[in-house]
Amino acid sequence: MKKTFFLVLILAGVFFSFNIFKMREVKNDSFQAGESYNYKVKYGIIPIGLADVEVHQKIFEVANRPCYRVNVFGRTSGITDLFKVRNTYRSFIDTTAILPLKFEYSAREGNYKRDQAYVFDHESNVVVKTEKDKKDTFKVPQYVQDMISGYYYLRTIDFAKMQVGQTVSAPLFFDKQIYYMKVKYVGKDVVKTRFGKIKVIKLNPILPDNELFKGEDAIRIWVSDDKNRVPIRLEADMYVASVNMEINGYSKVRNAFNWY
Repeated sequence: MKKTFFLVLILAGVFFSFNIFKMREVKNDSFQAGESYNYKVKYGIIPIGLADVEVHQKIFEVANRPCYRVNVFGRTSGITDLFKVRNTYRSFIDTTAILPLKFEYSAREGNYKRDQAYVFDHESNVVVKTEKDKKDTFKVPQYVQDMISGYYYLRTIDFAKMQVGQTVSAPLFFDKQIYYMKVKYVGKDVVKTRFGKIKVIKLNPILPDNELFKGEDAIRIWVSDDKNRVPIRLEADMYVASVNMEINGYSKVRNAFNWY
């Protein structure tokens, strides 16, 4: 009886060990708490907005996990500020897995207001979305990202080790939809900025057919060819005009830029 009892305990231990959820581990040497970037946005040659991207200097705790809190704040400027757009995207990103645990979206566009909150349960692969007094639960793929955490996950990938034309992808959830973020490595280049020239890696997010952007390669991103892997410039071809965004300032970066 004793032997049978101990055998049952061993088998139970084996069973539960295979059913304990374990977060993945992603190596991150590109960003850190406290860093920030800001960008100027132009519609053709007309300045239309500013974007600030900031990782809070404090590490937050969500669902008993340490998280980076990342804010992306976009606003109109110049003549377009007549429309008073003030949009904020906030993601709490697990520091080990580089996965979102919580995401918040706040839109303020003239008289239009919208607020959403998302809680990501990666063990059950579900997202709970709250908007006003309504809650909805969605089944999602493993390792799903939000709009902000997906960008930070891409920064952990060493594209320089990839072959031209090779792609990386990850599932992304926003509002009620699952998207499959896919980015193609195009090659290397040099970009001139207000800080000087810098070596970059060129990437193309691959887009499905849509009514906003012209073609599959309508968006082009130049990312610093260093451990920061941060966007230096972005161009987007839209049906009505082109939009471009360029780095305008930064602070407390994890790795020094090699301007020349």
